[in-house]
Amino acid sequence: MAQETIDHGTLSRLVEAGAVRGAHVVGQKGGWAVLVQYGMSERPLAAQRSRQVRVWRKFETLVGYLREIGIAKFDVDAVNYDPDQLHATKRPDRAEAMRRAHEAVEHDQWFRTEVQAALIEADDQATQWVSHEDAQADWAKRRAALLGGHA
Repeated sequence: MAQETIDHGTLSRLVEAGAVRGAHVVGQKGGWAVLVQYGMSERPLAAQRSRQVRVWRKFETLVGYLREIGIAKFDVDAVNYDPDQLHATKRPDRAEAMRRAHEAVEHDQWFRTEVQAALIEADDQATQWVSHEDAQADWAKRRAALLGGHA
């Protein structure tokens, strides 16, 4: 069963309504998460896009977020906080995405260069044009030669 979370919008409305009873900042591998107490519930704050528990790498950034939203008092549990894991967290998916983006840019530049060269050649007065019928006939001869005359 997936863990129930709350999002930023819900937390904002709960703070505005005065319904937040407390907040716990919990250290873990890779940073800090927030558990919000409201009513009879306690739920972690979720990241907007992934809907997974939101994790801040820097404690100062989390404190700034909580103060901005209207939560100035909270407790901190650093038992499972592992500062060595902060630098070990990698995003191989982002590295792969960046590699593909660079390849796409390189291909686009190559393609545009080829198209520009073809346009220049097409506009050149010295360019000799071949009709479609002549090109088909030439390829039919080449094909027959490759097949040993068995077309």
